[in-house]
Amino acid sequence: MIIYKTLDEIKKIKKANEIIARLFEDILPKYIKAGISTHELDQISEDYIKSQGAVPGTKDYDIGRPYPPYPASTCISVNDTVVHGIPDKKIILKDGDIVSVDTVTVLDGYFGDAAITYAVGEIDEESKKLLEVTEKSRDLGITYAKEGNRIGDVSHAIQEYVESFGFSLVRDFAGHGVGKEMHEDPMVPNYGKPGTGAKIEDGMVIAIEPMVNVGKYPVKIMKDMWTVKTKDGSRSAHFEHSVAIVDGKPLILSVKD
Repeated sequence: MIIYKTLDEIKKIKKANEIIARLFEDILPKYIKAGISTHELDQISEDYIKSQGAVPGTKDYDIGRPYPPYPASTCISVNDTVVHGIPDKKIILKDGDIVSVDTVTVLDGYFGDAAITYAVGEIDEESKKLLEVTEKSRDLGITYAKEGNRIGDVSHAIQEYVESFGFSLVRDFAGHGVGKEMHEDPMVPNYGKPGTGAKIEDGMVIAIEPMVNVGKYPVKIMKDMWTVKTKDGSRSAHFEHSVAIVDGKPLILSVKD
């Protein structure tokens, strides 16, 4: 069931998301460099989120057995890790890496959710193109998140754009509703047919988050039950915004005012 939000609720969801926007734009770029561990980045992120009066939504997140509770405040995914990479002292960033940071904040009972992929130092041309296409596909999908369209219109726009560059879209994970919970209806796949899926209406809040692979789309889940990697070992990028539908149009919530 889709949970439609009032304007007051959307404002509260935006405040939760603005914390992530500031983390991504003002804090983490100072630390994303060769030699830092993903564990350190997680601690920096957690400290900042708490300093803003929020709590990390992923910390101890439990979806039930056989999955253990998620142990960190961020998901940090390097190179061929698609999503849900668990921060680790042994994972040290190197020049030429790409690293995706996905985090959730909870502020006054409302959830924010966003993700970004950073370049570590100088990256190769293929990786540059991957990041550019993934970010632009998210932004293109957002333009279709307007009243009168359906979720499938968003999905199709993302898929058509990404595949025109020879990249592929992960099929096993998708965007989703967000706000009163971390994951709500509707599901927002990154591939699909136009004119299908839930109607887009005022009060919807959705996370639009293409996960794009250089190679093929199949993925594998590692022994920790969380970390998701590309099956073929190719690199993957991830960009995500939380978006509300207000007056029939998309309003991006995970940006700074």
